[in-house]
Amino acid sequence: MASTETAEAEAQAAPGRGRRFRDWLLADQGSGEHPGAHGAAPVEHQRPWWRVMCLTGLDYFSTLGYQPGIAALAAGVLSPVATLVLLAVTLLGALPVYRRVARDSPNGQGSIAMLERILPRWAGKLFVLVLLGFAATDFIITMTLSAADASAHVLENPLVPKDWAGSQMVVTLVLLALLGAVFLKGFREAIGIAVVLVGAYLALNVVVVSVSAAHVLEHPDLVANWKALLVTQHPDPLAMVGIALLVFPKLALGMSGFETGVAVMPLIKPDRKHPDPVGGRVVGARRLLTTAALIMSAFLLTSSFATTVLIPAKEFEPGGSANGRALAFLAHEYLGAGFGTVYDASTVLILWFAGASAMAGLLNLVPRFLPRYGMAPDWARTVRPLVLVFTAVAFLVTWVFDASVDKQGGAYATGVLVLISSAAVAVTLSAWRRRQRALTVGFAVVTAVFLYTTVANVIERPDGVKIASLFIAGIIVTSVVSRIHRSTELRVTAVRLDPTAERFLADEARGVVRIIANEPDDRSEREYREKEAEERAHSHIPAADPVLFLEVTVHDPSEFAEDLVVTGEQRFGYRILRVRAASVANAIAAVLLHIRETTGTAPHVYFAWTEGNPMVFLLRYLFFGDGEIAPLTREVLRQAEPDRSRRPAVHVG
Repeated sequence: MASTETAEAEAQAAPGRGRRFRDWLLADQGSGEHPGAHGAAPVEHQRPWWRVMCLTGLDYFSTLGYQPGIAALAAGVLSPVATLVLLAVTLLGALPVYRRVARDSPNGQGSIAMLERILPRWAGKLFVLVLLGFAATDFIITMTLSAADASAHVLENPLVPKDWAGSQMVVTLVLLALLGAVFLKGFREAIGIAVVLVGAYLALNVVVVSVSAAHVLEHPDLVANWKALLVTQHPDPLAMVGIALLVFPKLALGMSGFETGVAVMPLIKPDRKHPDPVGGRVVGARRLLTTAALIMSAFLLTSSFATTVLIPAKEFEPGGSANGRALAFLAHEYLGAGFGTVYDASTVLILWFAGASAMAGLLNLVPRFLPRYGMAPDWARTVRPLVLVFTAVAFLVTWVFDASVDKQGGAYATGVLVLISSAAVAVTLSAWRRRQRALTVGFAVVTAVFLYTTVANVIERPDGVKIASLFIAGIIVTSVVSRIHRSTELRVTAVRLDPTAERFLADEARGVVRIIANEPDDRSEREYREKEAEERAHSHIPAADPVLFLEVTVHDPSEFAEDLVVTGEQRFGYRILRVRAASVANAIAAVLLHIRETTGTAPHVYFAWTEGNPMVFLLRYLFFGDGEIAPLTREVLRQAEPDRSRRPAVHVG
């Protein structure tokens, strides 16, 4: 008997636990709990620009963990020269581009939103979906590559047991799982943690680079040997620069962080000296971008020279002690195992937290676009379900690439370069539209450089575009399925009537409100007279009852949710309500429900059947906003109002 009662109690408690878990999972964390989520940042979550720089620096500065080694592996003794080319493109190309993006997109939408505003309708939406695929590639690979490099630093430490050597996959997955767990729990103190990690990491790198430079000065023969090898392998200075340009795409990882720097703009506390809060935020963002680029440039140049001169080339090869951890190699070599272990720990933490910066970027981008397009379920507006999805994708990518830093470099570079190229295109078009000729020419040159770099990277390392194509295909397929699934939702967020329309409804409120849906053609007196006579005859509208005409004009069918403005017009003695909307059926349903709420009684709406193929009409509804209006309006009303007694009545003649 007792066991039966226990079983019954557990059965009753299970639904409650399930509901609690669902409520916890779908709780909206977009109000600043996670940096960048939905782009919202209440005042209490805003911080000075230099502290926010540390958050974006998790992604940007952490590339020091692997960038020098990748540069040496790609360019050999030419690594410092190739790094100089990278710095020139960064400071003269990427930095000016993103300073412009910060000005034109101050709420953290980035270049994707700029291009969305420039490109019209479905073309703009499709282009955004493609860019989101590359952005997902950039941010997901940031998470997986950083976690893989962090695990390499753990396993290469001399204090770690050697029998762990085959555990890089396991360690990487554990780090990604911990990252997902942090975001599921909440991430309020991200900036404070980032300041500590970035400050400590950069201080340790200053020590490593300084000690390495001192060792080079004490042994000038090292520099002489490097120069001799450089001249022997590359005797022609012009050829040297040409080769540096050819290998430049492989070094593009050193430009990561710019897109993240724009995405975290809502977290920047506006400059007090600036009269406009938005302008003050832009000032802070520009300081953030410039300071981060200068700091990173100094470290990349000095670390590239030190690692190339001091580390034997064989150590950069896969399996070598400096592969993916060149500065850590120098830390152990010249400062001992104790300092090297501290450096490894700092590197592991900042690389792991670089994934947090990337996760924040994803949580900022996806809720901004896909739910607004109707191309994602409503739960995509909340943080925790997205965290689970992104963590699962990161697990899959890690497994596909065997948790290898080298194998993921191409995919990472592709994501970074496509986003920077899209930003360059966006600012070029923006300057051209504003008739700023000098800026247009300058940004066009920068765009050409980045497009060349992107194409060269894709040709040489196609893995990046392959993985990006999978992300793009996944986003487009799920977006189309979601748009179809949500097409009959009530997608209108508000309905406002002008004074004339309000007067029409006030007059009709004394009886049954009867609405004739009319597709406006020439809007002649004959059109309205024949339409009224047809509906009165077919739908048996009493001759004494007045009617209102409702006309919907489609303006942009690619839009999903919108506010409606209903205007009243008297024409040839007929009273007409006019609306501009993305969907005819949705607009009619929203107006009918608004009339019910305003008058207290459910209105009646009258349609005529449309001749044609129903499948064609369905596609027209999905992509052009019209189609067979009567059944679609009824379905929208059915979903929006389950109570049939309160549902507006639909008549079809």
